[in-house]
Amino acid sequence: MYLNCHTAFSFRYGTLTVQKLFDEARRCGVHKLILTEINNTASYLEMLRLCHEHRPGVDGLTLYGKESYVLDVAVGVECRGDDNALLYIAIARNNAGFEELNRFLSRYNREHKALPDRAPVFDQVVIIYPLGRCAPEVLRPHEYIGVRPQDLGPLTLYTSYHEYRDRFVALHPVTFASKTDFNMHRLLRAMANNTLLSKLPKSQEAQPDEIMLPPSELQQRYARFPELVANAETVMAQCSLDLLPGGDQNKKHVRGSRAADLAYLTEETWKGFTRRYAHTDKAVVRTRIEKELDIINKKAFASYYLIAYELTQYATQRGYDYVGRGSGANSVVAYCLGITNVDPIKLDLYFERFLNEERSSPPDFDLDFSWDNRDEIYQHLFDLYGEQHVCLLGTHVTYQRRSLLRELGKVFGLPKDEIEALADSSEYIPDREDIAPLILRYAERMKDLPSNMSIHAGGVLITEEPIYRFTTLEFPPKGLPVSHFEMHNAEDFGIFKFDILSQRGLGHLKETVRHVKRNQGEHVDIHQFEAFTQDEGIKDLMRTGRTMGCFYVESPAMRMLLGKLRCDDYLTLVAASSIIRPGVASSGMMRTYLERFHAARRGESYASIHPMMDELMRDTFGVMIYQEDVIKVAHHFAKLTLTEADVLRRGMSGKYRSREEFQRVADRFYTSCRAQGYDEAVIKRVWYEIESFSGYSFAKGHSASYAVESYQSLFLKAHYPLEFMVGVINNFGGFYKTEFYFHEARMLGGQISPPCVNHSEYLTTIEGRALYIGFVHVKSLEERIAREISVERARQGAYTSLDNFLRRLPLGLEQVRVLIRMGAFRFTGKTKPQLLWEAMLFFGQSRTKQPAGMQTLFDTAPKEYPLPTLQRNAQEDAFDEIELLGFPLCDPFQLVSGGHVADTAARELVDCVGKRASILGYVVTTKTAWTQKHEMMYFGTFYDRYGEVFDTVHFPIVAKQFPFRGRGFYYIEGKVVEDFGAPMIEVHGFEKIPMIDKRAELPELPVGIAGRY
Repeated sequence: MYLNCHTAFSFRYGTLTVQKLFDEARRCGVHKLILTEINNTASYLEMLRLCHEHRPGVDGLTLYGKESYVLDVAVGVECRGDDNALLYIAIARNNAGFEELNRFLSRYNREHKALPDRAPVFDQVVIIYPLGRCAPEVLRPHEYIGVRPQDLGPLTLYTSYHEYRDRFVALHPVTFASKTDFNMHRLLRAMANNTLLSKLPKSQEAQPDEIMLPPSELQQRYARFPELVANAETVMAQCSLDLLPGGDQNKKHVRGSRAADLAYLTEETWKGFTRRYAHTDKAVVRTRIEKELDIINKKAFASYYLIAYELTQYATQRGYDYVGRGSGANSVVAYCLGITNVDPIKLDLYFERFLNEERSSPPDFDLDFSWDNRDEIYQHLFDLYGEQHVCLLGTHVTYQRRSLLRELGKVFGLPKDEIEALADSSEYIPDREDIAPLILRYAERMKDLPSNMSIHAGGVLITEEPIYRFTTLEFPPKGLPVSHFEMHNAEDFGIFKFDILSQRGLGHLKETVRHVKRNQGEHVDIHQFEAFTQDEGIKDLMRTGRTMGCFYVESPAMRMLLGKLRCDDYLTLVAASSIIRPGVASSGMMRTYLERFHAARRGESYASIHPMMDELMRDTFGVMIYQEDVIKVAHHFAKLTLTEADVLRRGMSGKYRSREEFQRVADRFYTSCRAQGYDEAVIKRVWYEIESFSGYSFAKGHSASYAVESYQSLFLKAHYPLEFMVGVINNFGGFYKTEFYFHEARMLGGQISPPCVNHSEYLTTIEGRALYIGFVHVKSLEERIAREISVERARQGAYTSLDNFLRRLPLGLEQVRVLIRMGAFRFTGKTKPQLLWEAMLFFGQSRTKQPAGMQTLFDTAPKEYPLPTLQRNAQEDAFDEIELLGFPLCDPFQLVSGGHVADTAARELVDCVGKRASILGYVVTTKTAWTQKHEMMYFGTFYDRYGEVFDTVHFPIVAKQFPFRGRGFYYIEGKVVEDFGAPMIEVHGFEKIPMIDKRAELPELPVGIAGRY
């Protein structure tokens, strides 16, 4: 009878989690239902997983030892139009019907069209129309009319009912579990319609009675028409979906057969072995390769390797740089194939983290490509394996508290300032005491419900069977097809992703090499890793933390960590790349590592948890910092199987931690450790370390791969700093805002010039030591104009005057004003006011003459008109730059209002440890953190009047008393503290300093960085 059940994956409509719908079915004694989300198939795998987990075993209990319950689920889709009108409910009769249905929905998604009012002809799909939408006499086979309880009165008057009574079925939708859920549904509908709750049309709401009822109660509602219930049960009995968790749905082979795949993989691996290990102890490597190939064969994973191998070969042929990282870097076979560039033998990488005989799921290669190459890589996969078998992996965005408070505030009609106050403070608003508690309560209930579908950061699915057998595909505008389900559900049913990721770090490496070639005539090889590890320039940048712009090592936290470690070698950088991750840092293990690291350097001993921990993690002084440490400890310390150990590692993510499988293994950990005779305190400490960090740490191979790319960035910054900063700026990625990359370039000796129509390109470029800001950074300048300026210059030569420029490019007065205010015509020697007058005269005359952008046969100079003396100071230029670029090009400290005298500079902090200091700082970036008591605190990064960076910490009392108030200048007072030699200011007082009046003259600064501007 339950032909039409929703969860919250009926976005902005349903209110039940998948688990809650399952629980409701169990509460009511329902043993079969049809899951029909609105226009999608996002939730069905999770529901099938729950049903499978609760199946009774031989002893009547489930595999996980909990109470069993049999619930059969078939799958369909509730098809609605753009106006939310219910068109029909389509239910798959079997797997073939589900594929039919997925292809149908995908087609309309691809064409971005509304679903048709009448369902097409299906072979294996049941269609149920709402009463009154379709006449019974025109119904096709497997088409019915659904009758809801409130339709029973009109049904007696329905003239065709008795003649076609076998085509009518009981239809009781399930959308809520309670009256509160119905209220939440109305709020979701108001949010979806962007309207006030009080103005929400009834046509946009579900009926309040859409609650799951016990079958007996539902039968009672249809007591006058028992045939409706019987017909519904008949339909339900026809519908099923045969899909069980486990297995491997990925592409089985790529060269015709499994044996052919293995033969080719083996052949290519030994070729790579000869190339990679020409000067190594070959016996050790041969043994490792044979072991890996044996496991790859037993697990039938050769095709997975070969798909990644083909992709990296294609990238190499196209000249695209890539990085193979993740746990795949633990495989010598992957290294020999060139999928990864980290030697697992040299780094003693643990292959079992990547693949072991007990592992049921395929391994995981993460392949990074430059952000501007990835789309072509995606398209290559679609071309190679066919659109029937490839799609991008979907993900589900969930509601978060702050955004919910804003949405609900709008639905209840609160003014904008009250909405922001509620979202920021999470406190009741005195004037809205009737509404604020309601908003807060429903925001808490709605938090973490799915709000919409999105695209996984890099997951690609390549299946043996057509992808439509498993999912409907979504087609974002100008995008490739995306699955409706997400990663964890896909993996449960044997559909495993390839991670094809994009990063801007590779882009700035590529662009830097190009700029060095053009600007200095040198060809740079950035693949000399062994030489880089001995480079003194790189070592100096790492030891001092001067790493802004460098891949993965530029954040304030990483910069400080490198300084604390005095990092100057590869292995320390590999460790740093993992211990900076949130889990390791927040659990206290980062500090333990630092203490033991320095103790070891001094030749001192340290207290460890257990001798075996030191033995297992010798390189990291007995501290767990890598993901494979979890496997090592669970397998060797706790004596769990490799499968159980990998469940622990995977279980640290929030998605898996709540699953019974993880809880069972966690219990096994304690039981097994006690059986080994370990002290309870030792067991608890080891478990604490496992539990606290592994979901947020890296595999060692992943850190090692990142560190290689960091070395490439560091090499370029050490030896070609200005070209490197241009590469970073032009790839629009990194931890900092563009302003601070320009500042860093200036500190490295670059001369930063505003955009110039005769020098600048669309992107920033470099000539000698001069960096010309690209037109892309100019706000309010149309992209068409920003690109065409340099194109026209290359075509017809440099611009000779403003008039010459205007006659060559079609643009209006407002666009010219932007360029003039930006200083783009300074080559003319005329002031901005003079140029503005010229522009206005030109456009005034062009109404009667030829239009702008129309070339004349002869380029004659325009008549000069006498103009009055027009005053303008440098201060106005600075404010123009702030408006048009977002930051000034003068020394920003010249814009500080007077009155605050600081006594310390960043370079002096190391000599002031333990003393009070005051300093004037310009905000670079801030980070909010939370204490264990859930109190808010801040970390700040600033630069001082000399342009040098310093850091601050703002503990909760100070953070509350002196909050950050946006970008700008701050007068900071506090105590200078240090941690392993890295100084920072513990803030006691904090005040934002206003900027000087726009009309004032720039003050003279005898010291500072003004000389660099």
